[in-house]
Amino acid sequence: MGCGRVGSSLARGLERRGHSVAIIDMNIDAFRRLGPDFGGRTVKGVGFDREVLLKSGIEDADGFAAVSSGDNSNILAARVVRETFEVTNVVARIYDPGRAEVYERLGIPTVATVRWAADQVLRRLLPAGSEPLWRDPSGNVRLVEVHTDRSWVGRTVAQIEKAASTRIPFITRLGQGIIPEGSTVFQDGDLLYAAVADSHLSVLESVLESPPTH
Repeated sequence: MGCGRVGSSLARGLERRGHSVAIIDMNIDAFRRLGPDFGGRTVKGVGFDREVLLKSGIEDADGFAAVSSGDNSNILAARVVRETFEVTNVVARIYDPGRAEVYERLGIPTVATVRWAADQVLRRLLPAGSEPLWRDPSGNVRLVEVHTDRSWVGRTVAQIEKAASTRIPFITRLGQGIIPEGSTVFQDGDLLYAAVADSHLSVLESVLESPPTH
């Protein structure tokens, strides 16, 4: 739902990956963003209207993304799709970070664009501690980009995981994400991402912000 810059990019990207796509928007002119080669279905209407959703093929859908410009419309559409049509793979874009947290606790995955952008800017301005990239709806587990003292350069991922008592699912090196082996050596300039329990976050930050003890 929503054929703006995000919605049209999603639709084209999904189609390139071999998926069948239907996209809903109230403005027919918005479909021009899809380009002449788009082979999916375009449906004019409100994305939380039952008839519009049926016309888009929601009964056969494996997933639904609500990415219009309105928070209320996105959440309403996401709830209708989940509760009425029982589509479990649903995500809603939310501009208000406070609302995003509330809806995540209700089990509706959200992408809070303002919070994400602010976190990324803060990460570059204040490279210390950690910045959350994702957390589960219960708030118990999160994926974080964590600042790592340069003294860890030359240590293996296995050594870092053991010292911090956490898992390192991936690192970014020269702009490319890689899934490390235990023997992968942490290099200067690498960005480290940790999967950590919320209760263990302060310990993780304390360990990796300091030089190794041995």
